[in-house]
Amino acid sequence: MMYRSLLSMMIGLALLTTTAANAQLTDADEIVERANNASYYAGDDGRSAARMLIVDGDNQQQRQFVLLRKDVEDGGDQRYLVVFSRPADIRGTVFRVEKKVGQADDRWLYLPALDLVRRISSGDKRTSFVGSNFFYEDISGRDLAEDQHELIETDADYYIIESTPRDPSSVEFAAFQTWIDRETMLPMRTEYRRDNGEVYRRMEVTQVEVIDGYPTGTEVRMSDLDSGGYTITQFAFSEYDIGLPDDIFSERSLRNPPRQWLRRD
Repeated sequence: MMYRSLLSMMIGLALLTTTAANAQLTDADEIVERANNASYYAGDDGRSAARMLIVDGDNQQQRQFVLLRKDVEDGGDQRYLVVFSRPADIRGTVFRVEKKVGQADDRWLYLPALDLVRRISSGDKRTSFVGSNFFYEDISGRDLAEDQHELIETDADYYIIESTPRDPSSVEFAAFQTWIDRETMLPMRTEYRRDNGEVYRRMEVTQVEVIDGYPTGTEVRMSDLDSGGYTITQFAFSEYDIGLPDDIFSERSLRNPPRQWLRRD
């Protein structure tokens, strides 16, 4: 009898947990916050090796880099370091971000050929990241407070969110829609629109893997629908909670990247 009671209790708790996990959300800001956390805040820190293929008509270029990320506060400020290893002409290029929620992020790019550190101004954050179809802002994410969010549809698989910039003069888009997976809370597709409703830019997560317990987008495609060009970024050897020290996210690391944290043991 005691065994049956215990078994019934365990089944009941499992059902409650499943129901809570799959409960339908209705608040747009909560959905967007959860999606942002799923995309950018998995674990306390992380490392990924990435390969980027840039396609523009018949021309193709490749980029290879390692991305290091550490949270200052979960859901809050973060630090990023992106170190390029290929091709040869951009080897040693380093991109550094001090992400500040509620403030303008600080971004720097080190160009080894010129031995020059260039500050990425807030006006440049929506320009091409090292010649790709991704923008600087796409790498570390957009501040949620910069847009107004509305839940416009919920279907069996996705929450569909419409986001409108609070300061339209600061961006090139009029609005964007995001399809957020209800199970993983990962944004699987984002479409940017002009004033006339035309979609001109699209982000799609085309592969997802569970890594260290965290659903992770391991292949992302960014398309320029005007030119037909696109960039595919594939992430490999991703790891979370590896204990990255604070001092590697410093000005010194622009010219002297932390080699021991860039290679896979």
